[in-house]
Amino acid sequence: MKLRINGEQVSVPETVRCVTDLIEHFQLGERVVMIEHNEEILEKGAHPETKVKDGDTIEIVQFVGGG
Repeated sequence: MKLRINGEQVSVPETVRCVTDLIEHFQLGERVVMIEHNEEILEKGAHPETKVKDGDTIEIVQFVGGG
């Protein structure tokens, strides 16, 4: 399946079916991330129920601490 993630065309396995799967695929589960799916910002609780499909646009924003 091909997705546009942060402006780049990316192929992910068909086993990625929802936003939670996508976060796990990129090993971001331990990090604080914000997800925008097809121009809609998702609440964290919506990640498991939000399905992804070929051609979807995803923005992943990671927060990094520091000073």
